[in-house]
Amino acid sequence: MEHLRSLLEAHQVRIYFFTLISGALLGFAIPGTDELEAAINPALAVMLFATFLQVPLAQIGTALRNVRFLTALLSTNFIVMPAVVLGLVQLLPDDSMLRLAVLFVLLTPCIDYVITFTHLGQGNARLLLAMTPVLLLLQMLLLPVYLSAILGSEVSNLVQAGPFLHAFVWLIFVPLLLAAITQFVARRTRAGAQLLEWLNLLPVPATALVLFIVLISVMPQIGNAQQAALSAAPIYILYAMIAPLAGQLVGKGLRLEPAAARAVSFSASYRNSLVILPLAFAVPGGVPLLPAVILTQTIVELVFLPLYVRWIPKLAQVQSS
Repeated sequence: MEHLRSLLEAHQVRIYFFTLISGALLGFAIPGTDELEAAINPALAVMLFATFLQVPLAQIGTALRNVRFLTALLSTNFIVMPAVVLGLVQLLPDDSMLRLAVLFVLLTPCIDYVITFTHLGQGNARLLLAMTPVLLLLQMLLLPVYLSAILGSEVSNLVQAGPFLHAFVWLIFVPLLLAAITQFVARRTRAGAQLLEWLNLLPVPATALVLFIVLISVMPQIGNAQQAALSAAPIYILYAMIAPLAGQLVGKGLRLEPAAARAVSFSASYRNSLVILPLAFAVPGGVPLLPAVILTQTIVELVFLPLYVRWIPKLAQVQSS
C-alpha cells in the first residue's frame, strides 16, 4: 500500500499533465460537458478530505506553539505575497474580471500537493502539513478583505458573501470534521486503521479528478477567454520567480532552521487554484474567463514544480552562506 502511495506521489506531475490534456481534448470533443460543473464541489470536498487525512490533527496545537515558524508562514502568505501581488496586478490590463481571477488564485496559498513537493525539496513538510487547516481558514476569511482593498467598490458587484460561507462549510469544516473522525477511529480500531491506509491513496487521484472535471466542463467555452489567459500568464511567471526568494528571505530574517525556511518558501510559491474554483464559478458572468485564467496559473505552476524541488534547497544554501 505504501509503495503504491509513493508511486502516485512520485509521478503526480505527469499524472496532472496527462489529466489536463485528456480533460481539455474531451472538453472540445464532447458537447454539453459544461453540466459537469455541478460535480466540481463534491470532487473538491473529496480532495480536501483526502488532504486533511494527511494532517496530524492531534499535533496542530503543537505546531501552533512554534511561534517563529507560524509568524514566518503567515506573514509571508498574508502580508509579503499580497504586497507582491498588488504590484503585479498593476501590470494587467484595466479589466476588473481579469484582475479578480488573478487575485483569486495568487492570494490563496496551496494546502494540498505543496506538502509532497516540500518533502521532496528537503523542507519541513510535516510542520507545514499541520498548518494546512489554518492556512485554508485564514485565506477564506482574508480573501474578501484583500479583494475589497485592491478592487474597491467594484468587488461588491463581482463577489458575494454566500459562496465564501458555502465554501467554508463544505470545503473546510465538513471535510476537516470527517478527517478528524476517521483519524480517531483509525487510532482505536483495526478496521479503521485499514480503511485509513486505503484512503491515504486518495490525494493524487482526487486532485487529478478535480482537474479533469474542471477542464472538461470549461474547455467548450475556453476560446472566449484565450486572450485573458495569455495576459495573465506573464504575471504568473513573475510570481513563480519571486515567491521562493521572498519566502526564503522571511525565513532567514526570522532565523528559521533550513528545513522550516524551505517549507515557508514552498508555501509562498504554490497557490490554491483548485480550491478557489467554486468561488470563480459563483461570480456572475465569470465563466469561462475566471476558471480559464485560474487554470493558466495551475499550468504555470506545474511547469515550475520540478524546478522548485531543485532550486529551493540550493537557494537556501546560498542564503545561509
